[in-house]
Amino acid sequence: MNTRKLRKAILTLCSALLLVSLSVGLTVAYLTDETELVKNTFTVGKVAITLDETDVDEYGVKDGDTRVITNDYKLMPGHTYTKDPTVHVAADSEESYVRMLVTINLVDKLTEAFGVDEFLPEEYVNGWDRSKWESYAITTVDNVCTVEFRYYTTVSTVDAAAKDLEPLFTEIKVPEGAENEKLLALEDLQIDIKAQAIQADGFANADAAWTAFANK
Repeated sequence: MNTRKLRKAILTLCSALLLVSLSVGLTVAYLTDETELVKNTFTVGKVAITLDETDVDEYGVKDGDTRVITNDYKLMPGHTYTKDPTVHVAADSEESYVRMLVTINLVDKLTEAFGVDEFLPEEYVNGWDRSKWESYAITTVDNVCTVEFRYYTTVSTVDAAAKDLEPLFTEIKVPEGAENEKLLALEDLQIDIKAQAIQADGFANADAAWTAFANK
């Protein structure tokens, strides 16, 4: 093969290798192409409440500015006692339904001592704002009465400070006509108050939410 033909053959081979190299290079570039990464970050929502009331002595007189979760009372005819159960919704809580359950034992002796035929909240408390806390249901089982009060609207503190709801009521009262002998039968009387909250999201209304709460 003469020099001219050899040079031509070498050029042809180099051109072919260059094409192969370019093809491989383009293929590699295509296979390593990237898009922007989509990142998803999840945080956990919360619903958090607390319940307390003003600290009082046995006669229902305010004892400083302390908030407590229990008080003891000495019942006397015609007397009223400070009692202001209040729900506090923690900061950054999701929208929720809130309710309070008031449970009272010795209902038969209580109604007899107070001279009423049936248990009705208004017979026993002052300062109850029905526009804020709606009396939803009263049930009595084995002489224990439970009254359900629901807050009139959902509550949310997302991206906000903690919120204090209006007290359920401000006082409990004993009628003037209550007889000491019948009041003595209430030595073991207990009034327990429980606050509950459940997320509003995912429920059509409060009834559906509280039904789910009961079945959890």
